[in-house]
Amino acid sequence: MRDDCHRNVIRNYSFIMIKSEFGKAFRFLNCFFLLLIFSGKLSASDGKAIFKQNCGVCHALTDQKITGPGLKGVVDRVPKGDWLFNWVKNNEKMIKSGDAEATKIFKENGNASMTVFEGTLSDEEIKTVVEFIKNPPVEVAQTASSGAGAAGNTEVENAGGVNPLYILLASIVILGLLIGILRGVRVSLRNSVNRKEGLGEEMPLTFWEEARHWMEGHRRFVGVCLIAICCIGVKGCWNSLFKMGVYYDWQTKIGYKPEQPIRFSHKIHAGDNAIACQYCHNSVEKSRHAGIPTVNICMNCHKGIQQGPTTGTKEIAKIYAAAGFNPKSQKYESEPNPIQWIKVHNLQDFVYFNHSQHVVVGKIDCANCHGNVKEMTVAEQKVPLTMKWCIECHRKTDVAMAGNSYYEKMHEFLKEKYKDKHLNSFSVEQMGGTECGRCHY
Repeated sequence: MRDDCHRNVIRNYSFIMIKSEFGKAFRFLNCFFLLLIFSGKLSASDGKAIFKQNCGVCHALTDQKITGPGLKGVVDRVPKGDWLFNWVKNNEKMIKSGDAEATKIFKENGNASMTVFEGTLSDEEIKTVVEFIKNPPVEVAQTASSGAGAAGNTEVENAGGVNPLYILLASIVILGLLIGILRGVRVSLRNSVNRKEGLGEEMPLTFWEEARHWMEGHRRFVGVCLIAICCIGVKGCWNSLFKMGVYYDWQTKIGYKPEQPIRFSHKIHAGDNAIACQYCHNSVEKSRHAGIPTVNICMNCHKGIQQGPTTGTKEIAKIYAAAGFNPKSQKYESEPNPIQWIKVHNLQDFVYFNHSQHVVVGKIDCANCHGNVKEMTVAEQKVPLTMKWCIECHRKTDVAMAGNSYYEKMHEFLKEKYKDKHLNSFSVEQMGGTECGRCHY
């Protein structure tokens, strides 16, 4: 009797102990998975990702100016301490407080305010991106100034960074081995007791059968985990859609500058010779499309200008061939062949964008979306043109309503609507510019 009780105690204790260890391992796996997901943004290696999603739209890590100034050497240019953190968090607050450096930067950039990240990014995320700005990887800084050949492969990971996915997979493998060992020990102990009692050996349950039994006994915990994973998945899908661009990896769009059939230099035409963008892209003020110049527009000038300052007659000869023009006889002697220009800035077919609305009515400068084309030898994409980028622009850009007859009634309506806030200028968002139907129809 005494031996039977002793064996039963050993058996039950062994079963409870192994079951408890199995439960702990399973709970640890779930907690580790959730912790890894929630803490992903706070890792140092993700400072680069946060920078590109929120700052890389307007700033480069070099001294090149995009929409905002280049950030090379910014730590030496601004006051020490928490000044840079406070500036990234809420630059408008610092400008209103009369901070000398903040006011100086504001004036140097045409009184254009930077996005306020307070409420959008946590303090930890802002600290992470500030550290990234202070200590950018050398590879990123070099790539930013490289040519078109490197544009598709500009992402170089930090040498010391470890992909969190590898950590997760390694942990799953280790925990799987641990669970397998514990299951084997439990079955061996139980069968050892059964053999001493003259009972038959039990057939061990499969892993999935045991997992199902465990989940049935911990339904509340499993339910909470499933809800958390679903919420994380939905948020991840939203973030991916919010950053959707022409390519699957939207970041590869920045720096995209395809080789054109004719080496046309925007710097020479729009910069050195100060030719207005509207002269070549003549439908930008009348249509939703800016238009690609026809060869006839090129011939307006190059019928007489037969030699370029950098390429001589080689590239201009391609214009003559496309127009069917003989520069010696000054006559069109053959059939024209359209120039197959490659479009640099592309939007999806389900996105509506009207150039005339932005250029004529909104008074938006071309450089806001296309970068400083006057300094580009080869036209390239400077901003991502994602939904997130457009929405952020609509949220921070004030519409030029004063003296604009197009918005006269709208201006009076908005002043009445926001009279409690005493506003005289209004963003695109305040007039409904972030509604889905504005861009998707």
